[in-house]
Amino acid sequence: MLKFTDEHEWLKIEGDIATVGITAHAAEQLGDLVFVELPEAGTALDKGATAATVESVKAASDVYCPLDGEIVESNQAIVDDPALVNSDPQGAGWFFKLKLSDPSAVNALLDEAAYKELIA
Repeated sequence: MLKFTDEHEWLKIEGDIATVGITAHAAEQLGDLVFVELPEAGTALDKGATAATVESVKAASDVYCPLDGEIVESNQAIVDDPALVNSDPQGAGWFFKLKLSDPSAVNALLDEAAYKELIA
């Protein structure tokens, strides 16, 4: 199941694990990324907390935790090569995997149609 936030993040939900990244729209708005800082595995985060930081040639931005949970994995590949976020934002450019405190909370997020409407 794919869900989106109004902060331009996508979540691929598999059971109680959400793989989180930024949308193609967000990557396009940021421009070419030059630096990514990710949370460490084991970090507990509340919804809305700063989970990651990205810097592009245009600006620095925070990536917020979309739901309450604990980081189980971060994508070292995008730390080593931030351009992956620009070239494949909803694939190889994922940011982190989050073990959800309450998997039913995903129901409050946007589906793809609602997200497309948001950015139209």
